[in-house]
Amino acid sequence: MSEEAKFELGPGIESKLAASAIRDTEFARRTEGLINPDYFESIAQATLVALAQEYFETYSKSPTPVVLVKIVKDAVKAKRLRPDMAQQCGLELRTLVKEDISDRDYMVDAVAKFARTKAVGEALSKCIDLRAKGEFEKISEIMQEALLIGAADGQEGIDYLENVETRTKRREEIASGVKPPTGITTGIAPLDNLLYHKGWGIEELTVIMGAAKRGKSMALADFAIAASMAGHNVLVITLEVSAQIYTDRFDSNISEYRMDELVAQSANIETKIKASMANAGCLKIHEYPPDTCTPSMVRRLIDKYRARGIMFDMLVVDYLDIMAPDYRAHDPIQDSKSVWLGMRKLAKEEHIATLSATQTNRDGARSKVSKDTDVAEDFNKIRIADLVLSINRDEEEEKNGEARLYFAASRNQAGGITIKIKQDMERMKFIKQVINIS
Repeated sequence: MSEEAKFELGPGIESKLAASAIRDTEFARRTEGLINPDYFESIAQATLVALAQEYFETYSKSPTPVVLVKIVKDAVKAKRLRPDMAQQCGLELRTLVKEDISDRDYMVDAVAKFARTKAVGEALSKCIDLRAKGEFEKISEIMQEALLIGAADGQEGIDYLENVETRTKRREEIASGVKPPTGITTGIAPLDNLLYHKGWGIEELTVIMGAAKRGKSMALADFAIAASMAGHNVLVITLEVSAQIYTDRFDSNISEYRMDELVAQSANIETKIKASMANAGCLKIHEYPPDTCTPSMVRRLIDKYRARGIMFDMLVVDYLDIMAPDYRAHDPIQDSKSVWLGMRKLAKEEHIATLSATQTNRDGARSKVSKDTDVAEDFNKIRIADLVLSINRDEEEEKNGEARLYFAASRNQAGGITIKIKQDMERMKFIKQVINIS
């Protein structure tokens, strides 16, 4: 690599830069087009960055370390990468997943400054001949373009007409199965098929709404397990149910033993869990007291795991109504709105599917079907959430172990849909079977 192409940001900074480029979706988004793999002294780092950039161009997110390893292996099979270089990449990746990448804003600014400096230098070289020819307008255009080089602000513009071919290609790839759905699976195929993203939407906030003791926490646990078993990394934050209870519910759900059988069947349960979760993504659980956890605390927790090489695909919060705002307005409605907007913003910025729950009001608890107007306390929740599914059941349905999920509010898919489900509450299965859809 030439001297002028180096990042002169201090010792060890190239590793931090490479780690950010391959692990941090937001960093990749904001520095898109600014980092050339050739900038790196290490050929292994350059290779990993190039492969991660290809993945980002296709899926608009950074690959997990596990996926990046698979990409390296695929590159060897396709004879794009020599086996010895793949081995070096594997060793380098072990180091990069441990690299601290919490200084995202500083690194983005540093990359932007480097790219702008390099662009200006190249522009000056071009302008020498133009000056001799007296083409001053062209000189002005070249210099202005170079000075505008910088980090993306997160608001990438789209030319609607020029983008139509890209949209068509993406849809054709989805239809043919070449490009997998971007949604995080619910674990229930009929439900996935009803959702726009064929699963919980990345960068979206989905909410399970129901009266007290209707199974909201059970639903969140069930969906968290399904995502993890599908290979996604899941973070569960619980403010109502203890982390210990959550692990017991997970054990019951996965092993299919009743909650009251966990002690007697502990050895069998351990065997079943290890077998069932052998290829699962990580599933982390953090417990906070009610009214203490804020959106900023959740972001710091995600950053902490990212620095350790863990990128989450899904966040489950049990539940938003008992979170605390970052700044208290001492007004219940304003504080609630602040929490919900903060978590919706986090989902967007962290490129993560977020799932939570909320209560219905008294009318909703008594009604046959809870609708958007039945949300408790603050209607802003409905405005902010991308999808709200209400849990409904009458006495007869409860007796038969049945319930109905109703699409109470929906931003991207059809609303007013009802899914009748069979449940197994003793084994912590919120959805055991879909009976019908209407």
